[in-house]
Amino acid sequence: MAKIGLLGGTFDPIHRGHLTLGQQAYRQFDLDQVWFMPSSLPPHKQTKKVTKGTERQDMVKLAIKEDPKFRYSDFEFQRQGNSYTAQTLMLLKEAYPRHLFYFIEGADSLYEIEDWFHPEMVMKETMILVAGRPYGRTHRPLEAQIAYLEAKYGAKIGRISFKEMDISSEEIRKAAKEGKDLTRWVPETVAEYIKAHGLYQ
Repeated sequence: MAKIGLLGGTFDPIHRGHLTLGQQAYRQFDLDQVWFMPSSLPPHKQTKKVTKGTERQDMVKLAIKEDPKFRYSDFEFQRQGNSYTAQTLMLLKEAYPRHLFYFIEGADSLYEIEDWFHPEMVMKETMILVAGRPYGRTHRPLEAQIAYLEAKYGAKIGRISFKEMDISSEEIRKAAKEGKDLTRWVPETVAEYIKAHGLYQ
């Protein structure tokens, strides 16, 4: 069975933090590949302006094309309507019965997972690989959150040793609007694409 890491998101735009997270998960959990899967209609971003899907897909392809352990997946773009993780995982399991999927996410998502569409299905269908951020005052420690989800849902959760990078897509969009050099945050090919297509202006 192939061990596949799934790294989903809006990727608006994809940045070096996403790539480093994928690399670390690949190494630490001995994955065969990491699939980068942009979401078509993220339910939690319905009220926000999101860049066109074709452009977000193009940027992901450019960012990962030199790395053989990474693969672009249009799985969510082939579906109609909202992109719900629970549905995606069920459909992936049907489409690729010989693959074992690992869902890669940041610690902030692990605190919000019970608000997702059918979180019990997400935790039943996949092992979650979480990149830990220091918890804020509003959250219990990450170890406690993991223990809670394991006890309540039988979740399988692994910690990715990942030094948090101070990068956000929002910050990159703001820098692009101000005409700044983006190559400290995104691969050069992505920076060139953003400039050539006048994104985030």
